[in-house]
Amino acid sequence: MPEGPTVRRFYSIVSPFVSQYVVKVGGSTKQISLHDLKGKSFNSCQVHGKNLYLEFTISDTKAVGNASSGIDNAKEYTETREIQSSVIQATSKEQSGSSQDVGSAESHMSRWLRFHFGLYGSVRSNEFARAKQANKRGDWRDPTPRLILNFEAGGFLVFYNCRMAWCSSPASEPSCDVLSPEFDTERAVRALSSSRPVCFSLMDQKCFSGVGNIIKNEILFLAQIHPLSLGSALPIEKLHSLVHHALHFTSAWLSSKMKNEGLHYHIYMKEYCDKGHKVIKEKLGPDYGLKRLTWFCPNCQPQVKCYQTLPVSIL
Repeated sequence: MPEGPTVRRFYSIVSPFVSQYVVKVGGSTKQISLHDLKGKSFNSCQVHGKNLYLEFTISDTKAVGNASSGIDNAKEYTETREIQSSVIQATSKEQSGSSQDVGSAESHMSRWLRFHFGLYGSVRSNEFARAKQANKRGDWRDPTPRLILNFEAGGFLVFYNCRMAWCSSPASEPSCDVLSPEFDTERAVRALSSSRPVCFSLMDQKCFSGVGNIIKNEILFLAQIHPLSLGSALPIEKLHSLVHHALHFTSAWLSSKMKNEGLHYHIYMKEYCDKGHKVIKEKLGPDYGLKRLTWFCPNCQPQVKCYQTLPVSIL
């Protein structure tokens, strides 16, 4: 699925449409009511880890103005007010408690639509995706859009292979987002130092938001760490090195994405590593979670043995 740098690229695609009104909605999704988006203002967007958030707002002035000009939005506006009453939360400024802010909350309401993309999820601007090859049945069928948003200025956005859900506000923890300036390096090192394989810790979005399978494979190879090495058995310098590679690799990947350039992989989906050693491919993951394909070089990434500590009474 798209990782942090790719979702940041999606942000750059949708952000030019901010402050425009949605005039037409389409798509195959059944996760939300398409009617809820028609006539709404796309107010802002944010990225947190692998999730893209779009804020849609409704203004009393806009709705009343449309009604007075003969456009039949009265019913839709009333229904929207009823639907939103259970999910609306004030923004950070509106929560300050001042009388001026309270007035703003009454005339400006918003809610957020969260997007989480699947393996081939994508966002396109003013174009539709086309089939690059035939499917298993031999059909050259174009991908089906999950959501299409047409805006007042004439442009449109198309979302593919994604899950959508309304939420009151973006769930964000900048200190855990590898592409955030507020990323907490020391906290990341502590998370890696637990007594579980480092490849499991790297995929924990509560600790490394935005890191996915590609980033995991690449940075473990760059840091010369075996995926199944326990964090508690690694020197602190190794853990700092791994975090450093995580930040550097994701930043470089984002830069190449913004330039529409490819990125050289050192180990991911490779048969041989950069030094010519045979690469091993295995499905690794916790017993209770998803197993992900992992590529590693047993020569360049030797597994650190964890010796059992003798009881204090014996020492």
